[in-house]
Amino acid sequence: MSADGADWIHPVVREKAPQAQICLDAFHVVKRAGERLDDLRRRLAGELRAAGRGDEAATLGGGMRALRKDERKLTPGQRGTLAQIAVTSKPLYKGYLIKEQIREAFKVKGADGRTLMRGVTAWAHRCRIPEFTALARTLSRYQDSIHATLDGGPSNGRAEALNAQVNALITRARGFRTATALMNMILFVHGGICPDSPYV
Repeated sequence: MSADGADWIHPVVREKAPQAQICLDAFHVVKRAGERLDDLRRRLAGELRAAGRGDEAATLGGGMRALRKDERKLTPGQRGTLAQIAVTSKPLYKGYLIKEQIREAFKVKGADGRTLMRGVTAWAHRCRIPEFTALARTLSRYQDSIHATLDGGPSNGRAEALNAQVNALITRARGFRTATALMNMILFVHGGICPDSPYV
């Protein structure tokens, strides 16, 4: 079973389906690493502003998009921004590298992915960056579920995509008088229902 790592999910699954193996969804693990990177960037930028170094703080703020993106999808300008961050803020660049190694582990998968994940978790534990040592504790706590994902476990991808489409339908359904109308629209659009036209 694929889950997003929310604390309440695991006890419920253990109670209702004790035979199920929980896999931690890769997207959510990488997203959590990205959130810790954002926390670190905000903290460092605040410290720079407090020290009267507003230009350096602005560089960190301008690098937000580059820090969040997959390394393979960076534009030349974003690569330049990252190079500047590597020189001016070593802790932030180290956090970026940790986040990208976590992403890479899920791309590699299998035994190599597990080895990479163990290595990056150990790196995060000893990096002396509070945001990433906290992330390392989370990765260690969910290690079995992450390894199950790396061994070919399921993904939340389809469910998340359907959630986005249902949210779009909810926006369109604001004028409906009942939830039943919205549920019927979801079934009609995504449930494979194809009723006969009354006009034929």
